[in-house]
Order: sequence, then structure tokens, then C-alpha cells
Amino acid sequence: MTKTTDQLTALEDGSGDGSGRVKLSRVESIDSGLQDPLVVCGPDVMLMILNRLDACSLASTLLVSRRWRKVASSDIIWSKKCEELWVGKAHLPHFLQTQGLSKLSAYSLSVKDGKRNRIMKEDLWDHAWEFHFREAFKFNFEAPEYWRNLDPYWTGEHSTMRRYFHPDGSQTADLNDQVWGGHESCYSIVTSFLADGNMRKHYVRINRWPPMRVARRQDWGWEMSNHLYCYSSVPDAHIKGGTGPYLPIL
Repeated sequence: MTKTTDQLTALEDGSGDGSGRVKLSRVESIDSGLQDPLVVCGPDVMLMILNRLDACSLASTLLVSRRWRKVASSDIIWSKKCEELWVGKAHLPHFLQTQGLSKLSAYSLSVKDGKRNRIMKEDLWDHAWEFHFREAFKFNFEAPEYWRNLDPYWTGEHSTMRRYFHPDGSQTADLNDQVWGGHESCYSIVTSFLADGNMRKHYVRINRWPPMRVARRQDWGWEMSNHLYCYSSVPDAHIKGGTGPYLPIL
């Protein structure tokens, strides 16, 4: 007969010190503890089990108890989850290199940043951008045919044109760019907010050309476009130290 069973028997037959209610509470606590997988298996085994869960299921175990959270928030587990999350992504944010940042925090902040639709100047500076003109089958307007005939995106003669944004507010292109023409170019980011904190307007504008809508791809890349042309950020997740803002934009 186990110790727990002995205690229950003593309570049932009236033996003990008369504080049956208190003892019953202790017995229930013991039984509850024995049913907790973390208590039964121990932290090392639970670490192996939790490591097999997907990120969403793993995150839910953080809410079980403080003991579970201590195990489930281990860098050993979340390092693997971060690697899985970052595979195939176009860009990885700067702040992932913050000293002392836990892997759980890195994962959470990465997901939030991947959903960020507000583009910052650092995002423009840090990436090279593919540029091409648009045609009319999706829109009511199109870029002039003369421009599209110079655009390698449509002619297929060589790699697509690229544009580069600089911290001083200027924009440049490659030397062999036939469309660029060597003219001066500057850009601005316009953002306005509603009273509840949500964005009302958000666009990027180059010189006096029509504003470009900003969108985020599933691979965390950026798209900026209007009815004439489109900019797409070139994947650069290999860059050491990451890209974009140095602090999370929430």
C-alpha cells in the first residue's frame, strides 16, 4: 500500500490527528502533483517531448504553470523553432542580434515584425529593390509602351532593373539603367494615424510621381506599387546582423 493510500485509509477510519480536512487537501495535492507530466517525467524528459511540438502548441504550454514555463521557454527548444521560422524568409530584422534576447522573444518579435505593414526608412536603405513597369491587364492605366520596351522585366534581355534608397533621402540606379537617365531623385514616406492608433494612410513617394502603396509578402519581403510601376525588395537574409529598424516597430 502506498503512502498516499495509507493516508486516505487513516482519514476514512477516523485515525490520525483529527485534522482530516487539512490532510485530505494534502493528499489531493500529492495526487495532483503525481499526475503532472513534468513531475512524473522530470524536466529533461519533458524538454525532449516539448521539443517535438509545433510552435503554437509549445506556446500554449507556457500558460500551464511557472514550472512548465521555465522548461517550455528554454533556448534549447526555441532556437530550433527560430531556425524553422527563418528558413526561406527574405529579410531578418536587426533587433534579433540584441544581446541577451531570449530565443522565445526572438521568435515572438520575428512573427510580429513579419506582419508589420509600416515601412521605415531603414527598410528602404538596407535593401536593394527590383523595379519594373506595370501593364494594363490588372489596372485601368499602364506605363507607356516606350518605357516597357526598355524594361528588361518585359523584354527578358537581362536581369531586372534595380533601385537604391539612401539615408540622405536620395535614390539611385545602376549605371547601365536605360530608364533612369541620370536624373536627381528623392523619396519620402508619408504616414498618418487614426485616433485609435491604426494607420490611416501610408505610402512612399518618389519625386512627384504617384504615391506607392506598401504591402508585405509572406516571405517578409516588401512590395511598393502604383498603377505605373512596382518595387520589390531583394531577399538578403544572409546579411550578417540583419536589416531594417534596430528596434521593434509595434
